[in-house]
Amino acid sequence: MTLSRAVKATPVGAKKSLLWHVCLWLAFGGSAITNADVRDIRVWQSPESTRLVFDLTEPSEHKIFPLSSPSRVVIDLTDAEMLLDTAAIDLEGTAVASIRTGHPSKKVLRIVLDLNETLNPSSFPLPPNEVYSNHRLVIDLKRPETTQSLSPVKPVKKAETPASRRRDIIIAIDAGHGGEDPGASGARRTKEKHVVLAIAKELQALLKQEAGFTPFMVRTGDYYIGLRERTEKARAANADFLVSIHADAFKQSSANGSSVYVLSDRGATSETARWLADKENDADLIGGISLEDKDDHLRMTLLDLSMTYQRNSSKRIGADILGHMDKISHLHKRQVEEAAFVVLKAPDMPALLVETGFISNPEEERKLNTRSYQQKMAAAIFSGIKEYFSDHPPSGTLLEAERRRNQDSADHWRSYVIRSGDTLSDIAVQNGVALNELRRINGLSDDQIRIGQTIKIPSS
Repeated sequence: MTLSRAVKATPVGAKKSLLWHVCLWLAFGGSAITNADVRDIRVWQSPESTRLVFDLTEPSEHKIFPLSSPSRVVIDLTDAEMLLDTAAIDLEGTAVASIRTGHPSKKVLRIVLDLNETLNPSSFPLPPNEVYSNHRLVIDLKRPETTQSLSPVKPVKKAETPASRRRDIIIAIDAGHGGEDPGASGARRTKEKHVVLAIAKELQALLKQEAGFTPFMVRTGDYYIGLRERTEKARAANADFLVSIHADAFKQSSANGSSVYVLSDRGATSETARWLADKENDADLIGGISLEDKDDHLRMTLLDLSMTYQRNSSKRIGADILGHMDKISHLHKRQVEEAAFVVLKAPDMPALLVETGFISNPEEERKLNTRSYQQKMAAAIFSGIKEYFSDHPPSGTLLEAERRRNQDSADHWRSYVIRSGDTLSDIAVQNGVALNELRRINGLSDDQIRIGQTIKIPSS
């Protein structure tokens, strides 16, 4: 039967449907409508997991399941073909040993991932966006121990004991974006994820060289980490402070300048509710205080106090950083701004997000691409951090011990020569100094003093 006769022989409503399908058939050159073919595969390796991203010509139904002995993961795509040579994919340094393909049935493309270790797979599709014009299928392969907990990070600092009270201050450095998420891009195709990682590594080097500080890198390479997972990694490392480094972008290329953000009050309020609802975090939430045995009102009060204290500390650190950034770059805003960034939402840790500049601004893109400017920006952030923690060192740290020593120096005490009738307790009362403090400053094991002896008395 000819096409024209087939149309005439059908009802009017069916004619329109058939004509629509014929138009599609002709538009694709008389061939079948395109399958969800795999155009490309990208592999990203992080310390805890491996991510594969399949670029698809169309969305596709899929199934995924693991096999053992040897360890493999199988992905079945419906109505799909592989359009690339999987042997040419660079898998060096990843948990995937090889990628094979086959057709268990006419309509199914089977992709087999041969693994170097046992991993738990998960998957989700992604629609096109401003960065990627095609549909994507994301495959995450996680080690079994990281499936339940976000990150098995070994704490950087140990629990404090009387014998080891001079620990380092732990600074968590979070380079924004990474892997499949490039962040903002400049006119010269500069990717935010590369620029901020370079600045983060410069900051890491400065902190390593500074006595009393230890850096912890949240992201060490080109791979993606979820926003809440970044905060959890910093908390797992017992960080005293988290700084998240970014490069801004705006639709108008004239926008320029650096800025610093802390968690907004509204963001803190909503986060308090979320933490209260998350029973798994109750055991050791704010400074080691358990909330399990507290009523809801007290729990809310404790969390509010903690979030308020952390936000206030963050604002002070941010002001110090802005003061140093002002020396090397134009400031987009001269005061610390507030926003509900997810990465800043930790109830027990000060956190800041630093926008190092507008990558969408041609001049700032050029500067952000140079190592000299990356070093200057890292130095400004470092100087702000050092300035704050030198004045406000956490308890039990080396900086706190040094601050105490400085307070005991000649600039903070005066000499007094013991006379007849003096007692150490009388001297302490007359000068408004605690007796124990007076003993400590002078290295006395008891209250015995002698005429003519010189002791130090703290200045009021």
